[in-house]
Amino acid sequence: MATFNVFSQTWQPCTIISPSVSCYNTNNNNSINNYNNSKFHFFSNSRYFSILSSLSAPTTSQLTSHFSKSGCGISWLQNSSNAASIEYRRRPLYSTFPTKPAEVASVQDLFEFICSGPLLEKIGVTQEKVADSIDKWLSYGRYICQLFQLNELYLSEPQKARVYHYYIPVFIWCEDQIAQHQSKFNEEEEIPPLVIGFSAPQGCGKTTLVFALDYLFQITGRNSATISIDDFYLTAEGQNKLKEANPGNGLLEFRGNAGSHDLALSIETLAALTKMTSEGIKMKLPRYDKSAFSGRGDRADPSTWTEVKGPLTVVLFEGWMLGFKPLPVEAVKAVDPQLQIINKNLGAYYDAWDKYIKSWIVIKIKNPNCVYQWRLQAEISMREAGKPGMSDDEVRDFVSRYLPAYHAYLPTLYSEGPNGSDPQHLLTIEIDEGRNPILAG
Repeated sequence: MATFNVFSQTWQPCTIISPSVSCYNTNNNNSINNYNNSKFHFFSNSRYFSILSSLSAPTTSQLTSHFSKSGCGISWLQNSSNAASIEYRRRPLYSTFPTKPAEVASVQDLFEFICSGPLLEKIGVTQEKVADSIDKWLSYGRYICQLFQLNELYLSEPQKARVYHYYIPVFIWCEDQIAQHQSKFNEEEEIPPLVIGFSAPQGCGKTTLVFALDYLFQITGRNSATISIDDFYLTAEGQNKLKEANPGNGLLEFRGNAGSHDLALSIETLAALTKMTSEGIKMKLPRYDKSAFSGRGDRADPSTWTEVKGPLTVVLFEGWMLGFKPLPVEAVKAVDPQLQIINKNLGAYYDAWDKYIKSWIVIKIKNPNCVYQWRLQAEISMREAGKPGMSDDEVRDFVSRYLPAYHAYLPTLYSEGPNGSDPQHLLTIEIDEGRNPILAG
């Protein structure tokens, strides 16, 4: 049996810049049986298949301009020294070779790990489909490791699960949704981008997920754009006016709940994005800076807004309250009387946001109270990156203003789906306190 041994000599850490080197054989078809005819290197720490090359990658500046203002904590990057400063990464992506010899194992190990993931059945992928597309799984895994500057040779178990049980399955589902969307149009028609909505509580990792998906779309040759409901918050001045107009209502004292968004701006932006169907079209996407005014936030200066170019294939739209539906007044009063004005405001949000979304991803949590810990991690990450952020007490106070909406609207979101959603184009992912998908039931 042939063995592909790249560790016949001691390797020193280095940067790989070759654009098209491959360490696995694709002369035959992509079935797992063909791969098992030879042996490949896995590594003792994580039994992770090492792809010992780096493809040329597009710049991450477009992606990071939005991510840098999100204040996201990325706890699963615990072995990466670059977690806090990921948003500033502009240097070439790389792979690092260890000085230790590696174990030799078959690709079957990775295949079995992928097939044990909790999302495969949900996205309609069988073991046979994984086998037939194993080369794509390997490539996608490499790209994600490059993006987050993980040592692909020594992934921890949380990192490995995040790559192969979460990000790649979701990306494959999104690809299928795009294919279905495009099939509805004739060949001569201009195809509007598919808008995919991501509804998930604060701090659960949705922005990091979108960041990874956006990068995979860019690396595989699709034009994509990312937008968040945060980008449509009122300016600091507008938020102050909202507070003054609702004295005594703590839910509208700061940004967050329905009523604190510039809906006209969101309609203008989303309508324009869906019309980006041809070459030469450009537009700038509004961005929000959560670090402004000591964490109270403000709309970022337009000179810093991200420019996108057509034609767009997909728009990734994320937010903590996407898909929330107005409820009977008595239902919201039972949770918190202050929610009555929030519930009334929510009636205008379908036309401003939800009607543009054709495919949905809902990230489900069991206990909304874990949002506090996640938000605290995000603020700590911002402070470590040298940005002003809220103190622990301020975070507790801030999150408390979202919890009534979670308690009121999440049960309906989980039982009925987002406002206006089609069950055939809805992926629900339940996550644990570590932000990783878990098996249903």
